[in-house]
Amino acid sequence: MVENSELRKAGLKVTLPRVKILQMLDSAEQRHMSAEDVYKALMEAGEDVGLATVYRVLTQFEAAGLVVRHNFDGGHAVFELADSGHHDHMVCVDSGEVIEFFDTEIEKRQKEIVREHGFELVDHNLVLYVRKKK
Repeated sequence: MVENSELRKAGLKVTLPRVKILQMLDSAEQRHMSAEDVYKALMEAGEDVGLATVYRVLTQFEAAGLVVRHNFDGGHAVFELADSGHHDHMVCVDSGEVIEFFDTEIEKRQKEIVREHGFELVDHNLVLYVRKKK
């Protein structure tokens, strides 16, 4: 199973809750899930994993580099698998929907701005807070 090798590669022991949570994150239609979202999805799938376990496992996954935690303004933490390349986010302030995007011009301009100020870019996180046009 891919999940087992991913856990081992990350230095984590293969346990049923870890496998179930990793499978849930991998197969979910929604890429950005809170611990509560993961818990509810597991319950709906008939899996017996407690909320405290979900929180603990997600924290372990974050420390191991399997997931990325985002703390968007006005909301709770959401997690996404760390399997995709760099991208930025738009968050709808009305619905909480998270939209991923990548724009080469924005990336290029950020690097230029950093260089103009005499720095080198180590990492960045761009979040745009949006609302649907009426």
